[in-house]
Amino acid sequence: MIYICIPTYNEAQTIGVLLWRIRRVFQDYSREYEIVVYDDASTDGTRETLDPYAEVIPLTILRGEQRKGYGAALDKLIREVSRRTRYARRDALIVMQADFTDQPEHIPELVKPFEGGADIVAARQEMTEAPAPVRRLRRFADWMQRTGLLKTDATDPFTTFRLYRISVLRELLKTLGDKPAVTSTGWAANIELLLEARRFARRIENVDLAPRYDVRTRETRVRPVADALNLFRFSRRARLLAAPAGGGT
Repeated sequence: MIYICIPTYNEAQTIGVLLWRIRRVFQDYSREYEIVVYDDASTDGTRETLDPYAEVIPLTILRGEQRKGYGAALDKLIREVSRRTRYARRDALIVMQADFTDQPEHIPELVKPFEGGADIVAARQEMTEAPAPVRRLRRFADWMQRTGLLKTDATDPFTTFRLYRISVLRELLKTLGDKPAVTSTGWAANIELLLEARRFARRIENVDLAPRYDVRTRETRVRPVADALNLFRFSRRARLLAAPAGGGT
């Protein structure tokens, strides 16, 4: 089973089309799948857009009554999928954005290394066509990666589009108990989850997948200064996640 997990906030214009594109991918790709969307208290009609799709595709909708942010949405999705999977070693969780940046048609390319034994598969994304705020944050993030962040084996530790073997996430959650798996937000949340999960992963692979910024219907939510500060704060406590990889699953 492939679980497609989509954190969502005010994506009414794109989420329906995205779900339909995912459905088309799996019509030609013979894998069982389920889409799990976490709606982080959207106010733009995202809820009303989602509801009809649950009747025609394998879709679970989780809802927050108050906005908690991207990191909290990741934590909710991870816990829900880890709870419901029957075959944690054979099943995978893919995180992707709801705004068309991550392309559903690339899902088979993420799954292929997983089927070959990888526990985490990270998209390596070229930022040349990204909006200016994203490019500015990328420059800072790359500098942080060279000077202040732990190595992750993922070439791009900041990207959202990523696959995890669910048994790896289950082992992580066992060590955390009731504590959240992700406490950061934005790009810092992506690298935090990667650093936490890598302790239980035997193999991490990277695949080149080009994001799309030209088909989004809204401006980027990246705020270079605030998001750079989040990355800097995270880097100061990231040494706590320095346990060696390969802890076993």
